[in-house]
Amino acid sequence: MITAELTHLFFQQYWWFLVSLLGALLVFLLFVQGGQTLIYTIGKDDTQRNMIVNTLGRKWEFTFTTLVTFGGAFFASFPLFYSSSFGGAYWAWTAFLLAFTIQAVSYEFRSKAGNVFGPKFFESLLFINGLLGTILIGTVVGTFFNGSEFLISDMKAVDWQNNARGLEAVLNWHNVALGLAIFFLARILGLLYFAMTIHHDEMYKRIKKHLWINTVPFLVFFLAFVIWLLLKDGFAVDENGVVSMEAYKYLHNFLAMPVVLIMFLLGVVAVLFGIIKTLFNKNQYDKGFWFVAPGTVFTVLAVLLIAGYNNTAFYPSVSDLQSSLTIQNSSSSLFTLKVMTVVSFMIPFVLAYIVYAWRSINKKKITTEEINDKNEITY
Repeated sequence: MITAELTHLFFQQYWWFLVSLLGALLVFLLFVQGGQTLIYTIGKDDTQRNMIVNTLGRKWEFTFTTLVTFGGAFFASFPLFYSSSFGGAYWAWTAFLLAFTIQAVSYEFRSKAGNVFGPKFFESLLFINGLLGTILIGTVVGTFFNGSEFLISDMKAVDWQNNARGLEAVLNWHNVALGLAIFFLARILGLLYFAMTIHHDEMYKRIKKHLWINTVPFLVFFLAFVIWLLLKDGFAVDENGVVSMEAYKYLHNFLAMPVVLIMFLLGVVAVLFGIIKTLFNKNQYDKGFWFVAPGTVFTVLAVLLIAGYNNTAFYPSVSDLQSSLTIQNSSSSLFTLKVMTVVSFMIPFVLAYIVYAWRSINKKKITTEEINDKNEITY
């Protein structure tokens, strides 16, 4: 019996790690959304805007696919969270998913023959996707640390206690701070991606200028989120599954898991190095993206791991502490997790294909001549 329980816990922890990794990759891939909010900031004429949409259009499907995979993995491994959050906070998730739906429509129809709305209409939708998609996902993830208002009955039925159905999360400044930090981080990644994939001297000057403009608020909101996270009470779970409040819980989680702490610190350093290297390089430096990108993955992965590991409720209820979800009480059965684990061994092959496709698409930078010669979008 003990062996079976330990085995189940192992798979629960394994799948929390995979879900967290997918979430971290999703945040990194939000550079597409961040770039979409900068189409008119960096692109000052139709040719420059076409260059921006072209380079982003070659990557938007990576973000969309990762989002779907993240949601599917969460549903399969921790179905009670899926039913609680998606079934209770459905207005927040509806707004989030709608933002991604209009993105797909925009890339499909922006440059299509017979477009009666014009490119600016779909570029506006891309801006909305970039704004809402980033802020909402950060705000929702913030509830992992600040809780939501729901009850779960003995029959696992979810009773949401707020008519706003998830939108009440925006009333908590700590949730919003994370959402805004992700928004500005996505813009930073978008700017660095432009520097890496677009060859245009005037646009590079604007990229560097707006890298300054976005770095300052990113640091303000990120530091506000992290400092309060380390100082606030957290939702601890004892060996009997009873949830209680613990002072400095998330700081304790970092200290109890030094590998996760090191991962977090390395991620932060990599993000800062990539930004600083780009800002203070006298020449056109286009490699900053490859420091900030893995730094983002490490940082977000570490934050998500402390939300669920070390006997922590990853989706706490502020209406009833004992309704809070942990990786133990919300997961699929041992058999289901075992079968899913076998399937997960295919992930390295999928990642290898993504790397291959990425390199093939970005073999050379986009130039004004390429856009003008083809007179079309090539994504």
